[in-house]
Amino acid sequence: MPTIELRTKIRAPKERVFDLARSVDLHKISTQQTNEEAIDGITSGLLGLDEWVTWRAKHFGVYQKLTSKITAFDRPNYFTDEMMQGAFKSFTHEHHFYESQNSTEMVDVFEYKAPYGFLGKLADKLFLQKYMTVLLEKRNMSIRDYAESQKWKKIILNER
Repeated sequence: MPTIELRTKIRAPKERVFDLARSVDLHKISTQQTNEEAIDGITSGLLGLDEWVTWRAKHFGVYQKLTSKITAFDRPNYFTDEMMQGAFKSFTHEHHFYESQNSTEMVDVFEYKAPYGFLGKLADKLFLQKYMTVLLEKRNMSIRDYAESQKWKKIILNER
């Protein structure tokens, strides 16, 4: 099973980074390049344990739907979301948050199985893993941008 692990250092409190990472609204902002929108479940605000969202997004020129659910949750240390339905055969995305010297280290562990057997494995080697890595990196840069500026207030304070 392919795994992508990313470490992002963010100069902001762990609680703020944690909440931004589970924000449906910031996710929409960070994935504008794929026209991602929340169409069912929790479509705005902060996701919590056992809550789910269905996303509609354009990847590789095709609109796709993906439903993920928060299956583990310990604020502000970690949460996990898992695909319930979607284009992958499966995925699990762990989000870990560690305090270190006036900053937070956000660690993503994204494990997935591509669909379509051998063809999916070939697609993974040719482009899928790189595509998903870039998508996650862009999302993390948005989280950092919002957490390290005053923009976080538009996302978090409006949601509470």
